[in-house]
Amino acid sequence: MKVLVYGSGGREHALSWKLAQSPSISEVLVTPGNPGIALEPKIRCLPAADFPALAALCRAERVDFVVVGPDQALADGLVDFLDREGIPAFGPVQAAARIEWSKAFSKELMQAEGIPTARFEIFSDLAAAQAFLSAVDWGDGWVIKADGLALGKGVVVCESREQALATVQDFLEGGAMGASGKTVVVEERLLGREVSAFSICDGTRAVFLGFACDYKRLEDGDRGPNTGGMGAFSPADWLPEGTAARVQEEVNLPLLRALKKRGTPYKGILFSGLMITKDGPKVIEFNARLGDPETQVLLPLLDEDLLPWLQAAQRGALQELPATGPRLKALAGVHVVTAAAGYPGTGGAVVRKGDAIHLPEALLPREGAPLEQKLFFAGVAKNEKGFVTNGGRVLGVTALAATRAEAREKAYALTRGIEIAGAQRRGDVGR
Repeated sequence: MKVLVYGSGGREHALSWKLAQSPSISEVLVTPGNPGIALEPKIRCLPAADFPALAALCRAERVDFVVVGPDQALADGLVDFLDREGIPAFGPVQAAARIEWSKAFSKELMQAEGIPTARFEIFSDLAAAQAFLSAVDWGDGWVIKADGLALGKGVVVCESREQALATVQDFLEGGAMGASGKTVVVEERLLGREVSAFSICDGTRAVFLGFACDYKRLEDGDRGPNTGGMGAFSPADWLPEGTAARVQEEVNLPLLRALKKRGTPYKGILFSGLMITKDGPKVIEFNARLGDPETQVLLPLLDEDLLPWLQAAQRGALQELPATGPRLKALAGVHVVTAAAGYPGTGGAVVRKGDAIHLPEALLPREGAPLEQKLFFAGVAKNEKGFVTNGGRVLGVTALAATRAEAREKAYALTRGIEIAGAQRRGDVGR
């Protein structure tokens, strides 16, 4: 088979790298990819200007199966488009992906189906939002969310009423999140510990892929601005026993039943962002795809071919495979992100591009490289002198070991060999 992965970041590097290990696949194409992904054996990066160009590329290259990575492409209906073109694609259709591209829709769906989540209200009018915030007291603070997609930065956890009032004004009147912030969700702040649960769904069934914990803030100790994610670890070894089964019964299956009932069966990766509270798991938000950087630590832990699972889900046939889900290695993984100077571009900062990237030769993709350590490329470009920065999160290193502490030590040891002027990196990933 020939498979195409759509996207260009670290998540898509991990996806294409894992799929290329399949004995059923002769070649993986990545569109548009990046110069680091292009170094991988069995992988080729090709451009496509728009959806029609992508379909033409699939036909010209005789692509058998497409895997869609980014949230925006799903929100824009790429899977729907490819389906109309007769090209099998893995990922939810636009209407099902609405659980991510509209926070308001997602919250109302959870409320209707009894899926545990925080109390909330939805506003498009500033005066109404401010009146509500001035009157209500949820005790532990508020969370303000832009309704639409915002590159992982449309959520503000507010410690005070004043901060919550200022944030809704920034979103609804100040245009801080553009069109994505024209409607906001005001939630009570949940207390507990966060974890992300990933499952593969076929419209009716869900099989568990794994838990991961990511680090959203820029600086150690969860300080600084929100980012797309500065690192992650898996498994979440601190979770109470039985959490996966509870998430399946209380969250995943009710959601799948609800979407199927509405005529939009959910086929793809279901990413449930959870808070483990004193009352059990509660959903913070749903995402309609694999996470970044969680994918870069989850897929190296997968101990079997990923392709049959994605194909079975796309066909609505997960019953053909074990209900326990894909087999995982009995190891721990830690992924550490290196970001460019100025990232994430808040407070007037500009994300710097064009800085030289110096990498140890041993980290570069090659035939026969050890699977227990892996460099994943994201915001990179290449010129006559070599790799340069070309985005916020530049690259990341994953290490696997018998324990999380060992994996952490190994990941940071590998990361120390990477040199980029002004690079930013958390020092506490995996603690």
